[in-house]
Amino acid sequence: MQHLPAFLDLKDRPVLVVGGQAMASRRCAMAQRAGANVFVVAPELSNDFERCAPFTHITRVFDAGDLEGVSLVYVACDEDPEYETRVAKSAQDKGVLVNVADRSDISSFIMPSIVDRSPLVVAISSGGAAPILARMLRAKLESLVPVALGNLALFAGKYRDRVKQAIPDITRRRRLWERVVDGAVAESMMSGNVDLAEIRMEELLSAAQADQDIAPKGEVYLVGSGPGDPDLLTFKALRLMQRADVVLHDRLVPDGVLELVRRDADRIYVGKKQGDHSMRQEDISLTLVRLAQEGKRVLRLKGGDPFMFGRGGEEIEMLASEGVSFQVVPGISAGNGCAAYAGIPLTHRDHAQACVFVTGHAKDGKVDLNWQALIQPNQTVVVYMGLVSLAQVIGEFLKHGAQPELPVAIVDKGTRVDQKVLTGTLENIVEKAERADLTGPAIVIIGRVVALRDQLTWYGSTS
Repeated sequence: MQHLPAFLDLKDRPVLVVGGQAMASRRCAMAQRAGANVFVVAPELSNDFERCAPFTHITRVFDAGDLEGVSLVYVACDEDPEYETRVAKSAQDKGVLVNVADRSDISSFIMPSIVDRSPLVVAISSGGAAPILARMLRAKLESLVPVALGNLALFAGKYRDRVKQAIPDITRRRRLWERVVDGAVAESMMSGNVDLAEIRMEELLSAAQADQDIAPKGEVYLVGSGPGDPDLLTFKALRLMQRADVVLHDRLVPDGVLELVRRDADRIYVGKKQGDHSMRQEDISLTLVRLAQEGKRVLRLKGGDPFMFGRGGEEIEMLASEGVSFQVVPGISAGNGCAAYAGIPLTHRDHAQACVFVTGHAKDGKVDLNWQALIQPNQTVVVYMGLVSLAQVIGEFLKHGAQPELPVAIVDKGTRVDQKVLTGTLENIVEKAERADLTGPAIVIIGRVVALRDQLTWYGSTS
């Protein structure tokens, strides 16, 4: 080990930064985040320092007297290596820790790549040999370590002394903390429900004091998986997908997304399509309640966003009425995701100042919408589930006065590797769709913004 990892307490301690450019400003901000009192020595400062908290600026070049009483020194003057060397030598002669940016050969300590989830902090270093590898590892950890983990650490810190006093046996105490950080208490904190976390913590603590076990608390995760591309999942969605004991998924969730669910989780298909419902909506909601009441962590995985024509509201209504804890994780909706991957901006200063989302689902064979409100100038209309009812929707637009040359696009399997985009006008899109091999899921976009696709397309095939 070339360097000894250590975390320094700089709270209210003086830290010297030598330099006035961007790198020096970053060192200044880092020290301030640690609570240090920062002094910056430089004849002039760049605008980068405007993002720093208040600090003391000494408007001249470095003098050895500036080192008096400081805890450590940052040097960032890459435009003058000789100046950097002189500052570093002065600091080392006085026994003051010094870091010179990108010059580990004259530094007494080096700066790691940091994942900050205060009070939890992860520092990664290659000893100056390959900083890019440290940065790459940090990027991976940023996606794996939830931002809310810091709140959990603070929460655990509040209980630490109390737990130690209540449970003297170190083995039992360790087991309690394992249940806290990998159970319902942690999940409540991660979702921002501090009150529920405290209730569950008190239950665990009381049971541990009485040497009793406590049944695990079930919970439902209502997660939007986006329109298809697994890379569009949120960090939170991925974390909960890995925690679930059982998953209920619909037909719009592709295999690539399902493969990211915990391997040993039970899978229940509850997909619905026109005229074929594998499970009624009420039965889906009841199943969620039953599984959660059995103590399971239940993932309800929906395509797109669960609150955008996904009937997620109906499901959490029943969960709330039955007292079942739940979390909702939004997903990129099909309208937003498919339009972006098709190169069609839903709004544009020159073409559309409004966007309306509607469903093309037909009840009793008829799509019932406010057609006059949809046919407005400078407006984009996005029709979910519009492939089956395409002829009817287009016919109503024309019937209510829409211009036949108004551009239309059908995005089939949007954001997926086999995405297809069919463009046309109200006058010819139905005929084009009948000739094309479109199988869905698909959305229909109607409006002048569709004409921008020719110059903005960037993904998939065109038609």
